[in-house]
Amino acid sequence: MDPRPTRPIYPDNQATTPCDPRVVAVMLPYFTERFGNPHSAEHVMGRDAEAAVEAAREEVAALIGADSREIVLTSGATESNNIAIKGAARFAAGQDTLRRRIITVATEHKCVLESVHDLAAEGFEPVILPVGADGLLDPAVLEAALAVPTLLVSVMAVNNEIGVVQDLAALSAIAHQAGALFHTDAAQGFGKIVLDVGAMGIDLMSISGHKIYGPKGIGALYVRRRPRARLAPLFSGGGQERGLRSGTLATPLIAGLGEAARIARAEMAEDATRIAGLRDRLAERLAAGLPGIALNGSRSARIAGNLNLTFPAGDAQEMMRAMPELCVSTGSACSSAEVEPSYVLRAIGLDDDRAARTLRIGIGRFTSAADIDAAAHMLIAAHHAATKG
Repeated sequence: MDPRPTRPIYPDNQATTPCDPRVVAVMLPYFTERFGNPHSAEHVMGRDAEAAVEAAREEVAALIGADSREIVLTSGATESNNIAIKGAARFAAGQDTLRRRIITVATEHKCVLESVHDLAAEGFEPVILPVGADGLLDPAVLEAALAVPTLLVSVMAVNNEIGVVQDLAALSAIAHQAGALFHTDAAQGFGKIVLDVGAMGIDLMSISGHKIYGPKGIGALYVRRRPRARLAPLFSGGGQERGLRSGTLATPLIAGLGEAARIARAEMAEDATRIAGLRDRLAERLAAGLPGIALNGSRSARIAGNLNLTFPAGDAQEMMRAMPELCVSTGSACSSAEVEPSYVLRAIGLDDDRAARTLRIGIGRFTSAADIDAAAHMLIAAHHAATKG
């Protein structure tokens, strides 16, 4: 009897998540009979679409403790990060401020790191701070960097590779004490951990739909109103979304984002408990079958579904080839024929050999206990196959 699963097993939920069927059901009418332009408020079809957009905006705001007027709808977290970082810098440049330093962290998503680096050509000073072996930013390191007047600090809520959760409240307080704005890329945290922009002192927050069982191609940027976080738009148009993000809004995708946020608000705690149990089950089976396997990043400050594991021997790419039915990832950046070790793993102190033996596993809402048991079996078998000879 063939022991392989009859369908792919998908524990890669930090890369993307499947659309929840409830989200799909909410979206479908806006592709067909309810197709109005939300900016055509002169007639009933337009007003219907506008109402759907505003209802979704309220759901997104409710999940982070914001006012719906503070939610700017975008195409996703990459766009939101660019608007937040470049928009804050360019607005400040027009005010002749002396604050030119922009601080971020070595383990940030590429779109944050590249946005910060791009601003060097516009006269800003990028500062990239290190993290500890646990993947966390030491507040004292941030405080020292803020000795130089700083415009903006950007620290992600949850790392996309190692799943560690930064102490946003503590870091934002340090940034504000130094007179800097505080931005967080919350693509991996939104809908998975409790986020409260007021309690945490967040000025700008980037959000993505497809990480919380919503559609791809939609996201949002929280922009604090009081006191106002001022941004310059990145491109010109009809002035939609408070002038920060012109263009016709994608009503079906926005409705899906709103429903995904509503479900997350209702079910986040229950999901996290179940997913953490599955994560621990997988970790225990792998530790029993592969002595010497190592977890990367903080064990305690971590989202429920993430395991970033360095295997005792072998090669992660070879392991993946040995188990095509299991959808996991290395976190490596691939270009043409080259596979580079993950810069996140390097930043927490892994050498190239250990990075090459590392896989990221992301457990989600639709992962079952049977999936976990099958994944453990395949990972152990693939490791043995990769280390033969």
